[in-house]
Amino acid sequence: MSAPVHGLTGGIACGKSTVSRLLAERGAVVIDADALAREVVALGTPGLAEVVAAFGADVLRADGTLDRERLGARVFAEPEARARLNAITHPRIAQTSFERIAAARESGAPLVVYDAALLFESGRGDLFRPVVVVTAPREVQLARLMRRDGLSAEAAAARIDSQMPVAEKAARADHVIDNGGALAQTEAQVEALWQQWMDPCKAAPSTR
Repeated sequence: MSAPVHGLTGGIACGKSTVSRLLAERGAVVIDADALAREVVALGTPGLAEVVAAFGADVLRADGTLDRERLGARVFAEPEARARLNAITHPRIAQTSFERIAAARESGAPLVVYDAALLFESGRGDLFRPVVVVTAPREVQLARLMRRDGLSAEAAAARIDSQMPVAEKAARADHVIDNGGALAQTEAQVEALWQQWMDPCKAAPSTR
């Protein structure tokens, strides 16, 4: 029997990667859309060539690989540029993800998780129901993003504001994990959800 596929998303710096890791530790196969996003614009790919054609050679490092930081600063500041980049990468990510998910479903794992920060923004949320949304208060997002990426408060706020609001994502979720507190609290929520998925007859009907 093929494994079910669930979606995982959340706001930037809400700690989605933490929840992804906790699910993987419990036996889920995680398909990471961010890793696929890097893969489809790797050195020598048609995706990278199209990015260079759209944005210029100055988005490349000296070794010919994509300078993600430079490109990221540009697209976060320019909505039209972000839309142009998404038009290049999203179809390639979607195709690759379906191939990886199909293989993972036949691997014998109990569950496949599609981990994508832009799951709703890309219009693919309903393909991966139920969807788990990881949330955290805005002030926690800001602090984490500034610490993680070395950004100013203004730059961190701009990156948060470039995405769909966390509250809107939570409203679209089937399950919500609050990752604004201690790791133990997050892990308890993940464990409860995992038990619900593995044995729905014994578990609570929802974690929302």
